[in-house]
Amino acid sequence: MRETLRSKKKRVRAIFRILGKTYPDSQCALYFKTPWELLVATILSAQCTDKRVNQVTPALFKRYPDIRAFVAADLFGVEEIVRSTGFYRNKTKNILGAARAVLARFGGEVPSRMEDLVTIPGVGRKTANVILGNAYGIPGIPVDTHMIRINRLLGLTLHKDPVKIERNLMELVPRKDWTVYSHRIIHHGRACCVARRPDCIKCEIRKLCPSAKKVDGKT
Repeated sequence: MRETLRSKKKRVRAIFRILGKTYPDSQCALYFKTPWELLVATILSAQCTDKRVNQVTPALFKRYPDIRAFVAADLFGVEEIVRSTGFYRNKTKNILGAARAVLARFGGEVPSRMEDLVTIPGVGRKTANVILGNAYGIPGIPVDTHMIRINRLLGLTLHKDPVKIERNLMELVPRKDWTVYSHRIIHHGRACCVARRPDCIKCEIRKLCPSAKKVDGKT
């Protein structure tokens, strides 16, 4: 029988509550002090671990402490620092382009509106939602690989497209919980529901997951 919207919302509330108890300290794993630093860190996090990004950004922000410093930065100097994050040439291009755009069009202040953020080089909806939710306290649902995979396993979306998944979740998750829901799902994806081999036996939300493997000797 097809699950009703009401039932699905109820299941989402239960998932959110259980993951909240399981990961009470879930938050953005990227280190940052300002919205600009978060923007840079999020660009660097593409196809790279947050741990690696956090190892790189202290030296990066020490050499280039603000947007104006990035605008005046030497391309090769930035590339050398961020090289270990992968795809460093394209990331450097986006970071420097973002610095110029933010300085020229927004007076050096990273904007706090989705429609403005997505006009900045290197900033798509995922990065914009990270900035909104974590730098400005404005609810957002950043859809990364963990969010795609786990929400599909949970049967909360049938899509693979991040924008369509975001829209599905916006309908199911209360707006005030959008950012925290993302943190908890991502944390769960790193700690238990890992891509290579989900640990369904130890999963705290397995009873709420239609994709969970059968346990207790059942097949």
